[in-house]
Amino acid sequence: MSNWSPSPIWPQTPRRRQGIWNYPRPYRTGIRAWIPSWRFIVGALLSGASLAAGVVIAAWVGTSVPQELNTVREEATTVYYSDGKPIGKFAAQDRTIVPLADLPPQVTQAIIASEDQDFRSHPGINPQAIARAVLNNVTGGAQQGASTLTQQYVENYYVGVGETTYADEFREAILALKVTQEQSKDKVLEGYVNTIYLGRGAYGVEAASQAYFGHSAKEMTISQSAFLAGIIPNPTYWDPRQGEAAEAQARSRWGRTLNLMLEQGYITKQDRASAKYPKLVKYAQGSGDNRTAYLLEQVANELDGKGITAEDLTKSGYEVHTSIDRKMQAAAAETMKLPEDASKYARASLTSIDPKTGEIKAMYGGPDYSVYPTNAATFEAQGASTFKPFTLIGALKENIPLSKRYSAIDGTVIEGWNQVDGGPDVPLYNFNNESWSSLDLTQATADSVNVVYGQLNKEIGPEMTAQVGYELGIPQADDNPDTRDCCTIGSNLANVLGTAYVTNVDLARAYSTIAAQGYRTEPHMVTRVMNGEQLMYEGRTTSEQVFDPQVMAAATYAMSKVVEEGSGVPALALNRPAAGKTGSSNDNQSAWFAGFVPQLTTVVGLYEYNTDANEYEQIKPFGGYEQITGGSWPVTAWTDYMIKATEGMEVEELPEYEPPAPPPSPTPTPSPSPSSSPSDEPETVVVPDNLVGQQIVAVAQALGGLQLVPNQVNVDSDKPAGEVLFVENAGQEVDVNSEIEVQVSNGSGYEEETTNVPFGLTNQEQSYAEDQLKAAELNPVIQEESSDSVAEGSVISVDPGEGEEVPVGSDVTLVISTGPEGGGDPTGDPSDGGGIFG
Repeated sequence: MSNWSPSPIWPQTPRRRQGIWNYPRPYRTGIRAWIPSWRFIVGALLSGASLAAGVVIAAWVGTSVPQELNTVREEATTVYYSDGKPIGKFAAQDRTIVPLADLPPQVTQAIIASEDQDFRSHPGINPQAIARAVLNNVTGGAQQGASTLTQQYVENYYVGVGETTYADEFREAILALKVTQEQSKDKVLEGYVNTIYLGRGAYGVEAASQAYFGHSAKEMTISQSAFLAGIIPNPTYWDPRQGEAAEAQARSRWGRTLNLMLEQGYITKQDRASAKYPKLVKYAQGSGDNRTAYLLEQVANELDGKGITAEDLTKSGYEVHTSIDRKMQAAAAETMKLPEDASKYARASLTSIDPKTGEIKAMYGGPDYSVYPTNAATFEAQGASTFKPFTLIGALKENIPLSKRYSAIDGTVIEGWNQVDGGPDVPLYNFNNESWSSLDLTQATADSVNVVYGQLNKEIGPEMTAQVGYELGIPQADDNPDTRDCCTIGSNLANVLGTAYVTNVDLARAYSTIAAQGYRTEPHMVTRVMNGEQLMYEGRTTSEQVFDPQVMAAATYAMSKVVEEGSGVPALALNRPAAGKTGSSNDNQSAWFAGFVPQLTTVVGLYEYNTDANEYEQIKPFGGYEQITGGSWPVTAWTDYMIKATEGMEVEELPEYEPPAPPPSPTPTPSPSPSSSPSDEPETVVVPDNLVGQQIVAVAQALGGLQLVPNQVNVDSDKPAGEVLFVENAGQEVDVNSEIEVQVSNGSGYEEETTNVPFGLTNQEQSYAEDQLKAAELNPVIQEESSDSVAEGSVISVDPGEGEEVPVGSDVTLVISTGPEGGGDPTGDPSDGGGIFG
């Protein structure tokens, strides 16, 4: 045993091998005992790779390209004026799909250069970009994405934009790989350019081009293409309208995109050097104009009755063509603007119709749909004396001639004329208590004499008056529970005074039937609806004869005297044959002038509806008028509008009519009551000498009131259009009914001085904004509106917009916040419109 020696000393006494956990490692000391072996590392990597590959394979097998989102095929419906210019849109999303082949190459080249330069070559994802983004995000750099155009297309087209997790991004990457296998690059690119959100509510390059540049994407230049491509990552906050910082970012991104296009060979150095930053159109939210929203509402209502629903309009991408004439619509907006001293409850309306086709050429429903959501042209008001021609036509049908005379003594009691059915008969009074011994129907129409028309209605029967109104086109109630029957013409004697309620549009239809000499049409705004090349709907332009033209010619003759010598004499300033009728309801709660020339019927209405008390009120005087009647503001506004609307129209004569000779009768003499009669009128009058410098409408009214006939002569002048330059025989005595030459400036040499609406008014206090406008020689007009985002007393918006060039002295509307609480037109009213305008 002498050879025995102790066992060697090992670094660590071996111990029994453990299961999974075998640390510290045997036969190792220090830190080395805790470091995994290379075999373990390689095994772990292989296992991890196998697991990852399994996950990818499982995801690949388990993921299929889904059906496209319901919204990607939804297109905005565009509504057009008669000349093809857009009025506005109906849209759930503002999108117009355009084929890739219709786009100029620079549009897609700019997008590829800015967003995904390897789009044509990669398999749908960019591994290098993914690795770079992951490394940057893990190491704490700024959050970075690595989505290719294909991945963005997948998100927009199949998945839906929203907050995404890494798992969602992984699934999108798998879908991008599959889509690249199944679809061509051009198909992916076409889907991308039609679904990408580009700000201003626009989805796709077509809608964006309209929103930013005011024209189709087919017309986009290199510079415009670079602008849109540059703002893709953040279109809302890089829109230059957001301020200087946004403007600077947009310019920077525009320049970057152009440089990348040059590097990629899409443009030349000369293209880059000549590129100019594009000019952007003013941003208009929604339909683009709160005044044209009334037209869009009318289009929707009209088509809903023809089987095309509001939902169809927001999703189907139709082209809706209308009969609205841009020039006439602009004239309506200008002339229907009420003076500043008008009541806040006063509402003006206008409808112009082509009597031969029923096409609505202009409709004014209000100054701002967002403030007054009730269309005044489709809101009811008492028809007043505009119904007297219904009775006149009924009498003519019964062979009662215009020459027949009736007592016109104020306060006459007519059998059956009472305030309540079965009540005692009450006196009937004329306007201003004027009185004549007797008048024929022509003169009674010109002067709108109530007593004469009360007797005439008694003679023919009020049922005849109602029937004529219905045949002319006033809607008649039926058994349909959805039909409003508020406007039924009563069968009482007072229906001749227009006690029934009627809309402006319906009254315009009735008067168009008279203008068309007994041929009735269906008023309509939509001429046709197109779905691509397919005609979906076409407006009806046919007419139906409902009255004898000779009856209509006689009625037209009597109504022409309203303009020539009666309550509508300011319309003489139109300087072409016209006929019409004024109307003023009881207590002056409504006032009308309904008139026509052979080619155009126009009705101007005015009513005052207190939306707080939910009731009609007397129209409070404004604009220097002592009281508001049909012969005051309505006929003046009608004339102003028609002068503009008929410019360039051929002057046509009213239908020929030979009035019957009056029967022998004593010369009318005044009645015992306060009266005026032809014998009281002076044979001569003095022509006023203070008319020069006034507008022709006011001068015509003044001369007409003196029984003088103004003869308007337009001359070249540097004065504003419509200003009177010379009045014949001013200050001299002339015979009544003399023709007076009135020379009027045509504005040919007038140069209007302009200024700009100041910048920086929005969100400022009202007093500050008013001071800035006055300093710029502009007139601030205040409107109030509730707002959840703008402080009370501060400016919400400015119209015309900040920076716009306008004539010196123009009105500029400041919409002032009243805080979160707000009001508006009464909800639930059947005339109220919906809010589907994109």
